[in-house]
Amino acid sequence: MIDSNEIALARKCLESALQKGAQKVRVTLNKSIMDLAGTLNGELDKTSHCLDRSLSINLIVDGRFGSFSTNRIEDTDSFLDKAIDKARMLATDEFRDLPDPERTAKDATEGTELGLYDPEYSNTDAQKRIETALAASIFKSSPQGLISEEAEYTESISDTLILDSNGLYCRHTETSFDYGVEMTVQDAQGNKFSGYWWDSSNRRKDLDTSNICPKALERARAQMGPRPHPGGKTCLVLDPEVSSRVVSPVLKALSAYSIQQNNSFLTGKLGEKVFPDSLTIIDDCRVPLSRGSYLFDSEGVATKTVPIIEKGIIKEYFVNTYMAGKMGIEPTIESATRPRVLAWPRPGLTQDDILEMCGSGILVTGFNGGNSNSSTGDFSYGIEGFAFENGKITHPVREMLITGNFITLWNNLLAAGEDARGCMSKVIPTLAFSNVDFSA
Repeated sequence: MIDSNEIALARKCLESALQKGAQKVRVTLNKSIMDLAGTLNGELDKTSHCLDRSLSINLIVDGRFGSFSTNRIEDTDSFLDKAIDKARMLATDEFRDLPDPERTAKDATEGTELGLYDPEYSNTDAQKRIETALAASIFKSSPQGLISEEAEYTESISDTLILDSNGLYCRHTETSFDYGVEMTVQDAQGNKFSGYWWDSSNRRKDLDTSNICPKALERARAQMGPRPHPGGKTCLVLDPEVSSRVVSPVLKALSAYSIQQNNSFLTGKLGEKVFPDSLTIIDDCRVPLSRGSYLFDSEGVATKTVPIIEKGIIKEYFVNTYMAGKMGIEPTIESATRPRVLAWPRPGLTQDDILEMCGSGILVTGFNGGNSNSSTGDFSYGIEGFAFENGKITHPVREMLITGNFITLWNNLLAAGEDARGCMSKVIPTLAFSNVDFSA
């Protein structure tokens, strides 16, 4: 997708920046295309074609650092002049640097090494996309109670090229085929309930759109008849659609930037056992054909499969080159690219297995606002989902609140399934916790 002419322009930009006075340079060229066909109630509602191309450049000029971007990559001469002039106006920063070439990716020169690019992407047109979107609709079959169906089918490609003045050359190319739909149903009293479902694949042939509308309709109907539910401490089970909500704050707290800014509840915990033996999270980032896999981070540093948390012990902080110098610690990578929570207490656990293990509690399928404190780890979230007794769902619940602290929550981990959705970049399955505070 990034063609040879654009690669030559990126190289020329890097060389020109050095000639104009920069001592170190990193150039990142991003290009993406997205085509969309949207339907409303089984009829074509909209189509769109979006193309985005930008060139970003990081400059180190006389000990000063500046980051700039443009979408006019054919004519960067005046852009570079202005960028270098602006960089010279900034304060010096001794910790700004490019990563050591020994740490950068050497195995990502084509962009397609992970198999995330589908060659069939180019063998399509607007009419085929429209036909795919219309064929997936079930609205005209008039399912009982269905009052609206809004869906979008998209095909996209993204391509990233990174060069630097230390000789770095790495590339990542990825296609994506996505279909999502929201169904709205109405009960006998006129109350409306909505359900959403989606799927995504890097390869067109692996995206099955036939079951997405029925699944969304099933989820909408399941919301009907919500009943009040008493608060108190009980088991929390998180559906894979939303379970990343309790993983992402932990990963953010492991960022060197958060730690350096005194904005992390995991400051000073590297190498310590903070979580239970049952919790292991790895960065499983180099799995071919898997969403979220990357061979390098935004600096071009090579990724590797490593434990982030292993049997409760924090094994990894996310430290880029700048933060490593500023904090006087060893660099790693900027962030986890494909975090994966390992199954516990045994492989193969399904959500039904976990509900049976818990006995009673609330299965959360959606979050409605709320927030968390990154310094303390305290959280408060609005939730919706389903109450369950004896391992079986009894009724929907809405407008409830869960509160707690992430360290306490994770130390009450009961189970982690093996049912993470393959269409998500975070490999987070059904999770279950005991003694969680719910309030109505």
